[in-house]
Amino acid sequence: MKIFCIYILLACLSINAFSQDLNARVQIVSPKVQSTNKRIFQTLETAMKDFLNGRKWSADPILPQERIDCNFILNITAWDGSSGFNGELQVQSSRPVFGSTYSSTLLNINDKDIDFTYTEGQTLDYTDQNFQSNLTSLMAFYAYVIVGMDYDSFSKLGGTPYFTAAQNVVTNAQTSSSKGWKAFDSNNNRYWLAENLNNKLYQPLREFVYDYHRNGLDLMSDNVNKGRKAISAILPELSQVDRQRLGAMFPLVFFTAKSDELVSILSKADPQERVQAMNILNQADPANGLKYQNMQKQ
Repeated sequence: MKIFCIYILLACLSINAFSQDLNARVQIVSPKVQSTNKRIFQTLETAMKDFLNGRKWSADPILPQERIDCNFILNITAWDGSSGFNGELQVQSSRPVFGSTYSSTLLNINDKDIDFTYTEGQTLDYTDQNFQSNLTSLMAFYAYVIVGMDYDSFSKLGGTPYFTAAQNVVTNAQTSSSKGWKAFDSNNNRYWLAENLNNKLYQPLREFVYDYHRNGLDLMSDNVNKGRKAISAILPELSQVDRQRLGAMFPLVFFTAKSDELVSILSKADPQERVQAMNILNQADPANGLKYQNMQKQ
């Protein structure tokens, strides 16, 4: 009987090991909140971490060492002393580069349209079928985006089902009065990020993400020059991305995550290659033009 119980326990542990997709670290800060009792922030932090790490977001079994590293930093800017919160949410995710200890940033976004209600000890319920709360919808949305970004970096357009799931979260949230879910709230919000990720107009950028990581970064541990030249060769694909379109959120998110890394890699290219890279990147991402011009100083 004892042996049977041990087998059951091991089976449960095995199922649990494959039930998580994210290795999410959650931090809540509240420098603007004047209160001597912030215990609720600690329980909220734990509840968010358990919610993100305890759910199955992808369709595939994920080994513990394969979980996606991500950070959620919630800056509480206002609290009514009870259950109402406002703030900003910084979401970051990364994926390992083959044959190295380096992790490449895939997502680095600061969402300023954060408001939700939470009471200490509250169960965080979520379903893909309908909107239940703004807090769980926010976390589900970014969980699906994180998983989708990760899949896109390992297989061409592999993140499609997860971006569709993120779009579904947005659709369900149209009944919410919270900001960030509707097209008219802002040109750069969750609505437009989901729209871009599911829009064929931005498919070239998603394909670039795959080629950049699998045929570029992942080769650099074996042959740095080969990997760098592969990245230089696909840079012209960035010129196809239409940044002038209303709600061009995905290109903004991409370059926020990748501009420093691109500069670091391409600064070590030969002079002609650097000039070509600088011209392409300046055109595709003028907001970070000063960074790209510094490539010439290397």
